[in-house]
Amino acid sequence: MKHILKKKLKSSSKRWLTRQFKDVYVIKAKEEGFRSRSSFKLLEINKKFRMLSNNLNILELGSSPGGWAQVYSKINTKGKNLAIDLINMAKVENVNFLKNNFLSESCKNEIHNFFENKKIDIIFSDMAPNSIGNSVIDSIKINHLALEVVNFGYKLLNLGGYLITKYFSGKDELSLIKVSKYYFKKINFFKPASSRSESKEMYLVLSGLRKN
Repeated sequence: MKHILKKKLKSSSKRWLTRQFKDVYVIKAKEEGFRSRSSFKLLEINKKFRMLSNNLNILELGSSPGGWAQVYSKINTKGKNLAIDLINMAKVENVNFLKNNFLSESCKNEIHNFFENKKIDIIFSDMAPNSIGNSVIDSIKINHLALEVVNFGYKLLNLGGYLITKYFSGKDELSLIKVSKYYFKKINFFKPASSRSESKEMYLVLSGLRKN
């Protein structure tokens, strides 16, 4: 650890490395064979809302490196799991991976083909654009992305389905919530214990799709 920190790194990079080495969830993820600490976020979300079961159609947006896929693939063993990202994701058993932009027409066609034009039971998104270090701009960017997920996802869900997306508490949050309320009857806000306390990271858990 000390050897790494002696290298010529930016102070922000050194802080990140120090935090990673001390983070109990990073350590726990390695011990339990998860690819990232984010696996525990989904475990907590599912413990709270109990949306995961077997024989479901599950779509994950922004799946790399695969921490969430490792969780739902072990539960939804008889269902269909599709993970999508712009960057590669190493193979997760029982999960099909598609490298594409979820907003592109080609990707939408791939999704429809994979699920044989059937409605989806759960849509997950733990996506976040690259941070620039400005909390206001970062919040705007991630909440705009979350809004894209909601606008995209409600068309694919069945009436009893769930849509779970990450967002930041802050700038543009109200616009996201307003649109979510238009599409869904049930709006829940959740911050997992495994989410860093200093982070503005939150999760919208949406269900009860409206027949708009």
